[in-house]
Amino acid sequence: MKKKGQTLGLSVIIAITIFIVGMMSINFLTPEVTRAITATNLDCSNPLSSDGTKLTCLTVDLVVPYFILLILSIVGGLVTARLLL
Repeated sequence: MKKKGQTLGLSVIIAITIFIVGMMSINFLTPEVTRAITATNLDCSNPLSSDGTKLTCLTVDLVVPYFILLILSIVGGLVTARLLL
């Protein structure tokens, strides 16, 4: 039983580390997203743009929330896998 507690503690530490590194990497991702949707690149503020451009703008805008969900699912999966073993 003691070994299970040690591996759970280690997995929690690794999960916290992955969470911190993931949240820090968002700071590098958000300027690129805002640069991609500016008027010189995708021009998402133009209401007369094509449907493909509008869909691309929506997809680019969803990068940051999906990245946060990815980080949270990895961290949750790590902790849950150690609890179930």
